[in-house]
Amino acid sequence: MLVLLAGIFVVHIATVIMLFVCTIANVWMVSNAGNASVGLWKNCTNTFCNETLSYANEGIYKDIDPVLTIGVVRECSAPGVTPCPCSPRPVSTDALKTVQAFMILSIIFSAISLLVFMFQLFTMEKGNRFFLSGATMLVCWLCVLVGVSIYTNRYTNGYETYHGSQDHHGYSYILAWICFCFSFIIGILYLVLRKK
Repeated sequence: MLVLLAGIFVVHIATVIMLFVCTIANVWMVSNAGNASVGLWKNCTNTFCNETLSYANEGIYKDIDPVLTIGVVRECSAPGVTPCPCSPRPVSTDALKTVQAFMILSIIFSAISLLVFMFQLFTMEKGNRFFLSGATMLVCWLCVLVGVSIYTNRYTNGYETYHGSQDHHGYSYILAWICFCFSFIIGILYLVLRKK
């Protein structure tokens, strides 16, 4: 039992660290050219990360693919006319701010769950379950799910960010999905385990 608890504790610490890294690092999408990446906070080109996010600016206009419905939606007074003669309206920044908020919340809930687990480990009576730790970790799991799902829906799937080059997922995006799996497994294990 002690080995199992120690293993869960180590995986939980690793999850907190990976959540922190994937939220801070600006490598959610990487250009196929390999010289540019974009994260939740900044664009990086040739290791210079001082540019604003191209998909967060409301001044960026992109046409949409009617099948994928990505980018800027055109407002037309003449429906059915292709191409639309009207000017496009910009993408809202609400989705990106939502992803940022949920990823920060996931870090907070994961850290709180770790502290609650340590507190319960030393103060809880034998035979009780780690319900509070598990519930807090499952809230973390839900925050990761919402944040990464919104990012996947809005900013992946062939989104072009860098001078017409297609992008692929960076390590931060992949780490976020790994944290999604780990936080779910840890949350369920906390709910199932009893202190012995």
